[in-house]
Amino acid sequence: MPIRAVLWDIDDTIFDYASADRAGMLHHLKAEGLVDGYDSVDQALSRWKELTTHHWRRFEAGGVAFEDQRRDRVRDFVGRPLSDAEADEWFGRYLRHYEAAWVLFPDTLPVLDVLAADYRHAVLSNSSIHNQERKLRALGVRDRFEALLCAAELGVAKPEPEAFHAACDVMNLPPEEVAYVGDQPDIDARGAVEAGLKGIWLDRTGVGGRPELIRITGLDQLPGVLRRLRGDTRFGAQDTFG
Repeated sequence: MPIRAVLWDIDDTIFDYASADRAGMLHHLKAEGLVDGYDSVDQALSRWKELTTHHWRRFEAGGVAFEDQRRDRVRDFVGRPLSDAEADEWFGRYLRHYEAAWVLFPDTLPVLDVLAADYRHAVLSNSSIHNQERKLRALGVRDRFEALLCAAELGVAKPEPEAFHAACDVMNLPPEEVAYVGDQPDIDARGAVEAGLKGIWLDRTGVGGRPELIRITGLDQLPGVLRRLRGDTRFGAQDTFG
């Protein structure tokens, strides 16, 4: 069957989350003062990244609510008990710096323009609609996507097949007619494949490996991959781009 729609991840796929998070926390630490227990800003930034990954995985696994993973991240980072309100206030101050650094990757708008006429577009994110709706509007691309689905509201997260199928259902398309593009090889690409979609791993940092996955290193390669997926049934997962 032909590919009729592209389902997108957001963070570190079309939006440079890693850079915004680092810049936001750097400015936050300068404003707040270096947190006790850290010898340097680099050490603090590394710990924040580690905690973000840890608590986000807890949320994706369904073990904690979205707001609670934020609060637990702050408590672990500062190393002392905080009430929910105190943790929310600390995170809110960080958010102001983080949001000031929001930016799309340079290849995002060009590829959305190229693909606009031939494919439908939607978003599936392991975040919340409140966060991602606001982000896409601030970045000026919300109108590029006909639907936005997020784990916090779905009650299920990638790589569970139900998350991908929910997005396909909203578009009224079978999974085999949808391609999913994301920066995580297992959560995004492999999860999509196991749900019956065409999973495409956006390996921006050139990690490589994973020959079982379709891999690209930049969104500029995506139109060519989709054309081949659309018109050549012999194209398989062993093909790697970039």
